[in-house]
Amino acid sequence: MPSDKLRLLADATLWDFGIITSSIHMAWMKAITGRMKSDFMYSVGVVYNTFPWPDATPAQRAKIEGLAQAVLDARAAYPTSSLADLYDPDTMPADLRRAHAALDRAVDRLYRAAPFETDRDRVEHLFGRYEALVNPLERLGAAKNRRVARKAGQDAGGS
Repeated sequence: MPSDKLRLLADATLWDFGIITSSIHMAWMKAITGRMKSDFMYSVGVVYNTFPWPDATPAQRAKIEGLAQAVLDARAAYPTSSLADLYDPDTMPADLRRAHAALDRAVDRLYRAAPFETDRDRVEHLFGRYEALVNPLERLGAAKNRRVARKAGQDAGGS
């Protein structure tokens, strides 16, 4: 029987599934959500609504959707296994591990070309994107201040 902790993303697409199950989204969730005992408590307000979703072209979205489907297909190859069985780090099927790795690489590339070395790198990048989303005027002001400072430096050096 479901409790009030159940979360549902109505009309979710393969794009949504691909992003939410990616390493970068999981790193965000682990960094900012609360815990009950050792279990993460996924919160719509704290995790989902604050997550800086990537921008993507239609071709990039289609690629993520294909890779997300590959994850679902790999899961479907083991109909008698529970998700707990499939995601046990010691016994995770190799094809499912490969499908997730390919999805993770593609989603990471939506954020930047250089690969992320660690989840900490992912989270630091996401916090920078989050800050720009919640305070866009500060970012514009900082860019304007840099231009003014450069111009003042050029004027002083040229006199």
